Amino acid sequence: MASQARRAAARPCVGVTGSAERLSPSWLAIRSALFLVGARAVRITVRHPLAPEQLDALIVSGGHDIHPGLYGSQELPDKEYDLARDELEQRCIRLALDQRLPLMGICRGYQLINVVLGGTLFLDIRKLRRNTSNFGTVLPRKDVLLEESSLLHRLTGKRRLRVNSLHYQAVERVGANLRVTGVDRDHFVQALEPLDNRPVIGVQWHP
Repeated sequence: MASQARRAAARPCVGVTGSAERLSPSWLAIRSALFLVGARAVRITVRHPLAPEQLDALIVSGGHDIHPGLYGSQELPDKEYDLARDELEQRCIRLALDQRLPLMGICRGYQLINVVLGGTLFLDIRKLRRNTSNFGTVLPRKDVLLEESSLLHRLTGKRRLRVNSLHYQAVERVGANLRVTGVDRDHFVQALEPLDNRPVIGVQWHP
């Protein structure tokens, strides 16, 4: 038991924000991926309080749309919003940035990092697409072109990635201290990183 406790304590502790639903596929997938690379995942939702002193890094996961009021737009009809989650994740992102924790945003999480830093979103890009499909898929069927100077390029060793696509919103105005490091064939932003080389990555797809 003591050796197990020591091994657990030695693993980096990664906070994972997300939906408070009991069986969250996103949480289960991210937790499993972190376990496989030797990290310990800690769930953070409105039902699972944030314990910032425990965290070595933070992942802000995907989910429902961010409330458009956070970036000066109007609600879309018949859309679900989770204001409590929006508030919690904004606090988590600010905490990670203030403490310079490694931070990753996935889909909604990447969009929220942009919004927290003063950026905006396209409410719906489906009628704006010309070269990419509106068909959502978990399979890697969309091309993303990465900047050669990006952390993503250094990590993957690739200029072009094949990724999945489950979104109909996208980053419009880029937030303060962020730069575009990946775009799709319609030139919609697919990846963001900070200008000051902090350990932050945001991606529109689900790795």
